[in-house]
Amino acid sequence: MPSPLSIRRVVLYKHGVGYFERRGKVTDSETAHLDFKARDMNDVLKSMTVLDLSGGSVSAVSYDSTKPLEQLLSEATIRIPEHGSLTALLGQVKGARVRARIGGGQVEGAIVGLESLPVVQGEASVIRPFLTLLVGAALRTFDVLEISELEFLDEAVRKDLEFYLATVMSSYKKDSKRLSILTAGEGTRELFVSYVLESPVWKTSYRILLDEAQPPLLQGWALVDNTGDEDWVDVELSLIAGLPVSFVHDLYNPRYQRRPIVEVRSEVGVAPVIPEEAQAESYESVSEVSDDGPFGSSGDAPSASFVPMAAPAPAPVMRSRSIGGGGPGGMRDRLEQSTAVKTVTKEVGDLFEYGVDRPVTVHRNQSALVPILHRPFEGRRVLLYNRATREKNPMTCIEFKNTTGLTLEGGPVTVTEDETYVGEAMLDTLKPDDVRFVPYAVELSCSVSVEDEQEDGPVFRARVNRGTLVTEFFHQRRTKYTVRNKAKRVQTLYVEHPRTGWELKDTPAPAETTDGFWRFKRDLAPGASDTLTVTERTRGNRQYYISNLGLSEVAFFLDSRFIDAGVAQALRDVVALREKLALFTVEAQNLTDKRTQLFTDQERIRSNIDSLKSGVAQRELVDRFVTKLNAQEDKLETIGRELERLEKDRARVQEEVNQRIQSLSYEAEL
Repeated sequence: MPSPLSIRRVVLYKHGVGYFERRGKVTDSETAHLDFKARDMNDVLKSMTVLDLSGGSVSAVSYDSTKPLEQLLSEATIRIPEHGSLTALLGQVKGARVRARIGGGQVEGAIVGLESLPVVQGEASVIRPFLTLLVGAALRTFDVLEISELEFLDEAVRKDLEFYLATVMSSYKKDSKRLSILTAGEGTRELFVSYVLESPVWKTSYRILLDEAQPPLLQGWALVDNTGDEDWVDVELSLIAGLPVSFVHDLYNPRYQRRPIVEVRSEVGVAPVIPEEAQAESYESVSEVSDDGPFGSSGDAPSASFVPMAAPAPAPVMRSRSIGGGGPGGMRDRLEQSTAVKTVTKEVGDLFEYGVDRPVTVHRNQSALVPILHRPFEGRRVLLYNRATREKNPMTCIEFKNTTGLTLEGGPVTVTEDETYVGEAMLDTLKPDDVRFVPYAVELSCSVSVEDEQEDGPVFRARVNRGTLVTEFFHQRRTKYTVRNKAKRVQTLYVEHPRTGWELKDTPAPAETTDGFWRFKRDLAPGASDTLTVTERTRGNRQYYISNLGLSEVAFFLDSRFIDAGVAQALRDVVALREKLALFTVEAQNLTDKRTQLFTDQERIRSNIDSLKSGVAQRELVDRFVTKLNAQEDKLETIGRELERLEKDRARVQEEVNQRIQSLSYEAEL
């Protein structure tokens, strides 16, 4: 049985949901049924609203359980097998009161039972079922095959049978769940139902027509998909641009949760969570930037820079047959007549709604193109060069200002110029008065070559502090764009130069600044060449450790004016002290070498003494060796005292060097 609640309104969103409204008539306490896919039940239960618009009430909304079919049927009091359904049913409802139509009369009684009896047909005997009823005080038996109608008079039996059959029916479409709206009231009333379901995202597609001496024309189409199981017939269709919050939450499946054991105790209050505030980024440049933007000075009147797009000079190729035929404006006039659009638009908070002004029909499992926009806009033909997009040629673009008064969703654009297809593009989402470049073709009549240079500029500041000389300078980068316009018409070119954190220097102010690029505007004369040089700079520095400087470096710093004469003399004194430290080191090394030699000689003498035998001659030689060892010990003591003195002198001079280095402080602007 089809639902009396038909779809009257559909609202599609950009984040994957659709809002649906149904209306229909119910009488007295009639129950209205709606069927949904199992996966949609969570959204329906989360969002459904039911209203009785005629003074009645909605007592409840019931829906199919999530129990398996076998378990649901096991809870029913009636069982109907696949074969012998009627006889099996009548055998299960003994005592139920029924009204049977047999021939031209009716018999009312209670079912006593069902039995099979032989019946002679010709020469054969067949088994046929017979129903026995208690009619009044008499038992009467009837051939089941002669009963044309059997009505159950007991409401309990009838409801059990309806439940069983409805449950079995729902199993034939396993993905379908029935939702029943139970109403209460008198007479015929109007019922309103609304809910949100997962739906395909509606899409947009645009056409731009460029004609001579006329403003560009924008035509917009919405692509909608009906993936449901019901036709949309003459529905009110609205399309919402924006991204409201939406999510899936499981409300359909029964939820059980183990309850914790709670003890009596005091709890600390939980503070609300406050998200951090977003920071707005700002971009600065050392060069002055015009405040007029790409459309001249601000104001309500259209900018003088937006002029009707002139048709390109005739090219020596065959033109395709004009779309729509006829003279100039043929296609434009026919489009305005055949796709006249009166879209009702309005702001809904941060969202934007397109309301189609005529009923829309989209059959189940079909899609449709619905016109939503047909308006002129301010725009002109320009060239846009981006080295990363195409190195040798700029792109032909429409400098698009959204003067339609509508929020335009992003989508593909097909561009037609002088009734000829000229290219395709993608349009970003645009709020009213937003400006975008819409590139749709490569401009082969204009070529671009790029040269890069990089160098370090002169030092502009020198600073001495904490033992380090730091010189500051600028890394400079020059990018030279050479453009040649081979066309026989004046063209406006925008060059996009990447912003990498460097600042502009000695460069014309950009016409526009984006997050990632500076855009420089150039007017190209027919057959002429033009050069744009973009100079950027960023700070750099070099560090010199004073403890490592020599006299040549000091002279270089003084000649370069990194330091003055006083600092230079202080550095020379430091160099002299460092040279003195070096002499201490050399002298200490020489004494250490002598001591090492004496140790080696003593080892040799001791070895010789140990090898001598007793005797007068040997004793004289031993005495000689001992005398020499004593003399060497005296020398070792003298060397030790000298090394101690050198270490003290070296430490004293090193401390003086450190103090002088740390005490130096100087800064010069060059």
